[in-house]
Amino acid sequence: MIGWGFLAAAIAIVVWPFLTEAIRPRMRDRERALAPGEFADLPRGVTHYRFLGAPNGPLAVCVHGLTTPSFVWEPVAEKLGDMGFRVLVYDLYGRGYSDRPKGAQDAAFFCDQLDALLDELHIDVPFTLLGYSMGGAIATAYAARHPGRIRELVLIAPAGLGHDLGPVADLAANHDKLGKWLALGFYPQALRRATQADRALPSAIPDMVDRQILETRWRGFAPAVLSSLRGIMSEDLAPAHTAIAEAELPVLAIWGRQDEVIPISGLGKLAEWNRDARQEVIEQAGHALAYTHVDEVAATLENLRRA
Repeated sequence: MIGWGFLAAAIAIVVWPFLTEAIRPRMRDRERALAPGEFADLPRGVTHYRFLGAPNGPLAVCVHGLTTPSFVWEPVAEKLGDMGFRVLVYDLYGRGYSDRPKGAQDAAFFCDQLDALLDELHIDVPFTLLGYSMGGAIATAYAARHPGRIRELVLIAPAGLGHDLGPVADLAANHDKLGKWLALGFYPQALRRATQADRALPSAIPDMVDRQILETRWRGFAPAVLSSLRGIMSEDLAPAHTAIAEAELPVLAIWGRQDEVIPISGLGKLAEWNRDARQEVIEQAGHALAYTHVDEVAATLENLRRA
């Protein structure tokens, strides 16, 4: 009897993360009905997007990061609007109000989503492309693929130049079956704990922590994060940065001196790959600089190209 009890306990431990994921609620139309903005029905699924900032003017497209959807851009988008930019923000697949399609979330996956969204919106003019955290890696890959479409590339605490996402994320990314078990069972809790620790941070988004934590309850979020960790977050972006430099595309990189997620050591690596990239450092900022140091970030954006 004891042996059967141990066996039952072992089976429960193995299947628990998968059952937990299966009972999480799906993102459905009733939740999307409460969302601001619009939805585009793209080849891989529904994508949520919004236009912020100025009603007219040069276009800026903003790509968010690994775990926080497009609302993270709201403060910076307001500043860009004050500069005259019309700002497009959207939720990457697996986050926010967008669908959770299966598939490897590598550079091609995310570039295809942005291509499809721009085509759906009939956007065929050059634009400023901004990427924050993992969005910086996506923006880099996209700019290397389409340098002629980009007016200027802005990278805020960009992934692809070295990162530290914690032990759970590292184990999940580097171990196949164990990684999936950890990602489904433990990553949402680890993210919630890490996010709770940010409540003391000053934030231009008053309910930032609660909105971040809400992401972890949706089915498909943890698998999307895992797929991104094994995809775009693990790719070698040196060729993309080199191609951008060869295309003479203007690049601005903004770093937080206190960033423990994307360390400032990436500044030197970017300088090796693209000597012409302009780089700015916000001294007291950590990885949350896009909403904790908005004025300082905005000050570095004042000289963006409008044409």
